[in-house]
Amino acid sequence: MKKDILFLLPASFSDGEGASFYCADCLALEGLIAHHPELADKLEIRHVDFPRPRKEIVALLGAENQSCPVLAIDAGSATDLRLVKLSTDGRYALIQNADEIGRYLSSRYGTPRPH
Repeated sequence: MKKDILFLLPASFSDGEGASFYCADCLALEGLIAHHPELADKLEIRHVDFPRPRKEIVALLGAENQSCPVLAIDAGSATDLRLVKLSTDGRYALIQNADEIGRYLSSRYGTPRPH
């Protein structure tokens, strides 16, 4: 079985204007993974740079799905999910909301649920 792929932005990034930022949703998921390190073994975690196009995401999920965080689940194993969309080629089911990603991780891997 393929690992679910979690795309996150780096903990700190520039918007190209010199200011430094972070993505609150990505850091919340990083915190979940830090407190439940077994997730790091169960997920394929990929950090992508802030500027678009985010080539690695585009290549796998399509240009319209480059928001972060995004969790890509093999569409064949995503039978009981309330998913918003599929990847451009239909191979992956996508979750693009940090709370929904947290609920999925709880359901699939037994971590605590977001409150």
